[in-house]
Amino acid sequence: MEIVLILGPIIVIYLLSGIRLLYQYERGVVFTLGTFKGVYEPGLRYIWPIFQSMRKVDMRIKTAEVPRQEVITKDNIPILANTVVYFRVTKPEDAIIKIEDYVFAVRQYTQAALRDVVGNHELDFVLSEREQVGGAIRQIVEQETVGWGVDIESIKIQEIELPAEMKRAMAKQAEAERERRAVIIASEGELTASVNLMQAAENLSKSHGALHLRTLQTIRDIAADPSEKIVLFLPSEVADVARSLAGK
Repeated sequence: MEIVLILGPIIVIYLLSGIRLLYQYERGVVFTLGTFKGVYEPGLRYIWPIFQSMRKVDMRIKTAEVPRQEVITKDNIPILANTVVYFRVTKPEDAIIKIEDYVFAVRQYTQAALRDVVGNHELDFVLSEREQVGGAIRQIVEQETVGWGVDIESIKIQEIELPAEMKRAMAKQAEAERERRAVIIASEGELTASVNLMQAAENLSKSHGALHLRTLQTIRDIAADPSEKIVLFLPSEVADVARSLAGK
C-alpha cells in the first residue's frame, strides 16, 4: 500500500509531463530514442517522456535582417548595403535534421549572394534595379536552402549607402543634367518663337497696309509715356499713311 502511495503520484506526474500543445502555426518533430519518428500536427499531442522528445517548428514567415556590409560593384565602387530575407519552413523535419540553425544559415548565404550579385553589376544598375538584384540573390539562396526544407519568399535590399565623394559627384551630375534640360527647353522655346515670328513676318509682308498699321501700333505703344521723346525714321509710305489718318 505504501508503494502505491509513493509510486502513484510519480506515475501521474510522468504521464502528465508528456502532454504537448501545438498551435496552428506550429509542427512538432518527434524523436524516439534519438531516431526521427514523425511530425505532429497542431493540437493536443502526447509523447513518452524520457523515451521521446519533440522539437517545435514555427511554420510562419520569418524575417531575417542581414547586417550592413561593404560590397564592391563591378566598376570598383564600394557601397554599404543591408538586406532583409523573408522565408518560411516547408518541411519541419528537414529544417531540424539537416541544418543546425537554418535562420543563421539563411542569413550567411544571403550575405555571400549579395556580394556575388552586386560584384557582377555596375553601380547604376544596382541603384536603379533593386528588385532585379534582390531576385537574383533570392535565386542563389533558394538553390542552396531548398534541401533544408526552407522556402525563400523574397529578399529586399533595404538601404544602399554611397561614399561621401560619390554622393558629391552624383549631386554635380544631377545638377549638370538639370542645367542641360533647362538649356534644351529654352532653345526649344526660342525655336518656336522664331518660327512664329517668321510666320507673322510672312503674313505682314503680304499686305503693306497691315505692315504699316502694325508699325503705327508699335509707335503708339512706345509713345505711351509723354516724358519720353522718340525720334523714328519712317519709310515714306508709312508717313503718308500717318498723314492721311491724321487728316481724317
